Amino acid sequence: MTISPQANTISAALNRSARKNATSVALKFLDRQWTYQALNLAVNKIANQLIKQGLKKGDRVVAYGKNSDAYVLAWLAILRAGLVHVPTNFALSAEELRYVVQQSEARGIISDLSLAAHVEPAIKDANLVFKAHFHSSQAQATDILQLALADLPTSTPEVALANDDLAQFLYTSGTTAAPKAAMMTHQALMAEYMACMVGLDLKPNEPMLAALPLYHSAQMHVFLMPALLLGATVRLMESPLPDQCLAWIEKEALVTFFAPPTFWIALLRHPDFDKRNLSSLKKAYYGASIMPVPVLKEMEQRLPGVGLYNCYGQSEIAPLATVLRPEDHADRPASAGRPIITVETRIVDLEMNDMPTGQQGEIVHRSPQLLTGYWNNPEMSEEAFQGGWFHSGDVGYLDEEGYLFIVDRIKDVINTGGVVVASREVEEALFTHPAVSEVAVIGMPDDKWIEAITAVVVLKEGASATEAELIQHARQHLAPFKLPKKIVFSDSLPKSTAGKILKRHLRKDI
Repeated sequence: MTISPQANTISAALNRSARKNATSVALKFLDRQWTYQALNLAVNKIANQLIKQGLKKGDRVVAYGKNSDAYVLAWLAILRAGLVHVPTNFALSAEELRYVVQQSEARGIISDLSLAAHVEPAIKDANLVFKAHFHSSQAQATDILQLALADLPTSTPEVALANDDLAQFLYTSGTTAAPKAAMMTHQALMAEYMACMVGLDLKPNEPMLAALPLYHSAQMHVFLMPALLLGATVRLMESPLPDQCLAWIEKEALVTFFAPPTFWIALLRHPDFDKRNLSSLKKAYYGASIMPVPVLKEMEQRLPGVGLYNCYGQSEIAPLATVLRPEDHADRPASAGRPIITVETRIVDLEMNDMPTGQQGEIVHRSPQLLTGYWNNPEMSEEAFQGGWFHSGDVGYLDEEGYLFIVDRIKDVINTGGVVVASREVEEALFTHPAVSEVAVIGMPDDKWIEAITAVVVLKEGASATEAELIQHARQHLAPFKLPKKIVFSDSLPKSTAGKILKRHLRKDI
């Protein structure tokens, strides 16, 4: 007996979850909530309409909007119709959106009505057969939410899905070149979901807060989708606002929450943090960038009894690769943990030789979660998989028990006077100063040093510190050649909508 190739698709898994958890609440957004049965039937309605409008299996559909229940319904319907979901950052300009529409050869787009000024110039001359809004008051517009609520056929579309079909294009940021579309199959994402359930201790009876943008693979694939396939309830927020996050955790006794380090810092600094009853929170996840150890210690003190999980990876691996579990934080707070069950990880040199324990090299992975390649970019696809392993672009090392430590992004390592310095090490040293709220360290072109170590510092509200004071403080932790040559004070650091510090913007602005 053979297993149907449809059995391991995301759509089939959602069907199974809906049958098992029919009357349980799957998703909450604003004052609306969807049971698993209602959500699954709504997905069928929308999928049938996508096909009726002329979209065919394999066509790409761009999603350009903020979090909403309609966004989730559209994503699931796109998959059920056999189409490919192309999530985009809602902060993209019209020109940047146009690039995605054209490069992906999109045949459809679903967007927020509020972003219409960007959408119209972006889709000019595009070969689209379908255009809709997630939610619109315009009678003439196709409205995803209204389709979900309308009296339409709820039968499952007759589309021959297979687990190796493409499910999503994940565009990775282009720092030195145009963004690339990582092609993700159903089976790659399903492997990710199963590994996340195990590695992150996700449970069906533990309600989740989802506040980060769903275009970001961590919020979508590490948390939202595993939760829905397990039968958990997800409270979805349009935007990650600290006061609202704290309020929802208290009001609905939410148990699990993920945020990048920058957002955890914002929560800890918020005046409501100690006023709210956060006793329901049992699992606090962080990732997307490196967490300063002092912040980690503060989280442990102010969230007693909460399990902390460090999640490391990148879009191309769907995106989780390693996890530092709660029981490992005491001994290795700076580690990214060990590979999850579906991932193999090595540290290699330029010739793909394994580096000895404790020695730095590039982090490479092998996993069923990985992309199949970059859309219409065979050269970059071949380069990414040199030697049969995916090259992460990160520098790290493994300790004697196989725990991974991230040193830096290869592109963020600073060559100062011919000596290589990790920006993270300098950031950690400066962050231990009591006046520092946030810090980002970059290398700036310099005639003498090749790259001068430059720190951009945000001070805590009401605190003060001088450049000389901070450099003297860093001297207690760093060798002289690692000390910043310059410190720039700023009111804030540029961040993506997912909370990542955008160092490329700092390099342009300084």
